[in-house]
Amino acid sequence: MPGTDPTTPATTPADAPGRRPLVAILSGAGISTDSGIPDYRGPNGLWRRDPEAEKLVTYDTYMADPEIRRRSWRMRADHPAFRARPNAGHEAVARLERSGVPVRVLTQNVDGLHQLAGVPDRKVLELHGTVRTVTCTRCHARSPMQEALARVAEGDPDPACLVCGGILKSATVMFGERLDPQVLGTALSVAKAAEVFFAVGTTLQVQPAASLAGVAAEHGARLVIVNAEPTPYDALAAEVVREPIGSALPRLLADLG
Repeated sequence: MPGTDPTTPATTPADAPGRRPLVAILSGAGISTDSGIPDYRGPNGLWRRDPEAEKLVTYDTYMADPEIRRRSWRMRADHPAFRARPNAGHEAVARLERSGVPVRVLTQNVDGLHQLAGVPDRKVLELHGTVRTVTCTRCHARSPMQEALARVAEGDPDPACLVCGGILKSATVMFGERLDPQVLGTALSVAKAAEVFFAVGTTLQVQPAASLAGVAAEHGARLVIVNAEPTPYDALAAEVVREPIGSALPRLLADLG
């Protein structure tokens, strides 16, 4: 999670010598499709191809049905995030951060590819959590996903928490769960402080994450939307780009750097 500096630009005079604008990047599933991770709501998205898959990530169903949990663990074992590598979009964001431009990444993705590309963890807010960690639904103990998957591979189809015996789940925000209020609060601060706000590879339909684009625009940020399909926030954008993310985002961010 970022430190306390995301709001600094809001209190610094806009014409201060040498000051560089805060750039916020809200990334969605579309930024990771070039890494082999399918999106959810696009033409070939997971929810369109297999509507039943949504049950595997719905909290109440997951907690009530052991068979759903067993299917979920099998799905996690084959999650493409564990094989994926950062692509040109992720690398462009990491390059911008290394250039010295103040950057904060607000991601709806759970794949961890922004960090793998080199963006420091403290500058990435994972709005919907991470698939690389598991958490206990009773005592909230956290541990690496790979440890739980190793237990599944050894024959435990629904591994319980080793601390208290509670039900384990991935540390992602399932349908029916609230976003972490501290993470969301920090993301709102970043959106309000940003002078440039990119919404990349997101349909901007999933709330409250999508509303960050509107918050940024309302607070004077230049909103740039890079997405293959129209979004509800296109009318607020200073620029809407329909080109492939892998070529458009490196060009747009290079101009800032």
